[in-house]
Amino acid sequence: MGFAYDLFRAALRAANRLVGSPLTYSQDGLYTIHNADFLRDPRFVAANAQAVATDHGLGPNLHLEWRIYVCCWAAAHALRHPGDFVECGVHSGIYSRAAVEYVQFEKAADRKFYLLDTFEALPADQLLPEEVEIGVSEHYKYRDVLASARTTFAPYPNVELVPGRVPETLARVPSTQIAYLSIDMNAVVPEIAAAEYFWDKLVPGAVVVLDDYGWRRHIAQKRGFDRFAAERGVSVLSLPTGQGLIFKS
Repeated sequence: MGFAYDLFRAALRAANRLVGSPLTYSQDGLYTIHNADFLRDPRFVAANAQAVATDHGLGPNLHLEWRIYVCCWAAAHALRHPGDFVECGVHSGIYSRAAVEYVQFEKAADRKFYLLDTFEALPADQLLPEEVEIGVSEHYKYRDVLASARTTFAPYPNVELVPGRVPETLARVPSTQIAYLSIDMNAVVPEIAAAEYFWDKLVPGAVVVLDDYGWRRHIAQKRGFDRFAAERGVSVLSLPTGQGLIFKS
């Protein structure tokens, strides 16, 4: 397998010795000895396979299982409440493709899932100076994936792609009730704009998934959403995946 793989295996063995128990998950910056049996759930396995098969361009060994599972869980939770689904920051559709597979969204004929993204580049002019300084624009090099995203979601008549920049495209979502909101635009300005626009449309019990909340590179987003939540009398649940969750009360 090569030197890098041998080094990884050695590090994994060292980590196992350190914690005294076999690791059950060791990907994407998350290492744990706790139960991870969702990884063997056929329903999740199928959803994850569809997610990593999208045209993400992130290499052949993409391992975002725990983050994908959080989105799947949140989507299943949202189905117990009235309202449409919205994702701001889609790219190839890793999270949204997993979610629709996991909950069989095509059967929810009375709901729509709106996917908002440029489907190409991260708009550099939306970055704060501190985000530029920390290297956000250099880290995310996206290509045009609109055509492949349309193909990915073609089997779902109730999934609608909304190409363009946020916040300009927000008004193209006509929903008055929203049960699921996923935000992953890698920059605080459009993310807070989306949260502010959709907050009053979120139904009681709705869930907001923040993909970048706990990552060091995205400290500006954490600070922004901490303020946003405090102003509305709620809080963000920080997850070891790097994500954050907000529930609308």
